[in-house]
This record gives sequence, structure tokens and C-alpha cells, in this order.
Amino acid sequence: MRRKEFAVEDKQEIGQFLKEMTFGFLGTVGEDGWSRVTPLNFVYDGNYFYFHGSLAGEKMKHLAHDPRVSFTVAREYAIIPSYFTDPVLACPASAFFKSVMVRGKVEKVEDLDEKASVFTLFMEKLQPEGGYQPITIDIPQYRGQLKAVSLCRIVPESITAKFKFGQNTNGEKFEGIVQGLQERNCPMDHETISLMKKYCPHHNEN
Repeated sequence: MRRKEFAVEDKQEIGQFLKEMTFGFLGTVGEDGWSRVTPLNFVYDGNYFYFHGSLAGEKMKHLAHDPRVSFTVAREYAIIPSYFTDPVLACPASAFFKSVMVRGKVEKVEDLDEKASVFTLFMEKLQPEGGYQPITIDIPQYRGQLKAVSLCRIVPESITAKFKFGQNTNGEKFEGIVQGLQERNCPMDHETISLMKKYCPHHNEN
């Protein structure tokens, strides 16, 4: 059963999360009926999801058979042990995370100018420090590479997001988790606490 309290509909929130993430999982189905899940780098420009790859291969065969795909991006922030809130039962064990799920159809991008613009987005995301010549079709080396690589865009039909940070906990359990995270003090635990306070209405700092 989908928990409504975890759903996020704010496009800016979703867009910021997608900007922070570098890879997701593409789901396709081939002629034989078997599904394939491919981890790959992506960029999202606010309208489309873009990914790239070779001109041939199993993934491209799947897309030629059926352009409908699913695409998921997720990040786990913290494992929440059961003993943070209950000294006996295993049931409270959980994980706090953000995830975005997309359904849509894939289109191939053939226009070289669009390819150059999208690959510029990839470089800005994956190599923000620079150190390369800007990508334009006027440079022969880039023009040849742009022709040789496959670029695809996912045209979304639906985008849903789930950010789980203890929205369904009461005050006592919430404070128990916060205390447990503070004492554990793992690299992402303090960020998780901040997100708990942001997304839990009964503990909203704003």
C-alpha cells in the first residue's frame, strides 16, 4: 500500500534531487518478454531524462522493440535499526531514502546541436571542474563522436516521488530515532536528521 505521507509533488524538490544524483536504473522489455534493468548516467533538464550509449546492444534492441520504459533514481540516507525505538521487536527497522520513479517513452535524439547541448549538461554534472574544450559541432573531433554515440531521451508520462524520513512516526519515536542517529554519528546521519525535521510536519523547523 502506498503511503501518502511519503509522496512528494513539489517539482522544485524533485528537480533538485535529480540534479544531485548521477545515475539511475532503466527498465526495458525485449521481444522474448524478459525485462532488463540497466544502471546508467543521466541528466534531467526539467522536461526530459537523457541517457547515452552505443548504437547497438541489448538495451537498444529492447528499445526498438518497445519504447516504453521505467526509470528509477534513488538514494538511501540511513538504515534505522529497530532498537532506536523498540528494545525487543524487529518490526520498527526501516530505511530513510529519496526515490523518483518515471514512466515514459524513449525517443532517439539525432540532431547534432541537441546532442552537443545535452552532452554539455552531462559534463557540467559529472565534471563540474571543467578541464575540457566546450562541446560544439564546429569541432571536427566532437562532430564525429556525436554521430557515433546514441543519445536517447525519456519523454515522461508520469513522475512520482517518495521521500521517507519518519513522517509516520509519533513524537516519542521521532525523538528516539534522532537520538539514535546522533549517537551513531555515521557520515550521513546528521543530514538525515535535518531531512527528518524538514519533512515531518509535526517537527517542521520552518
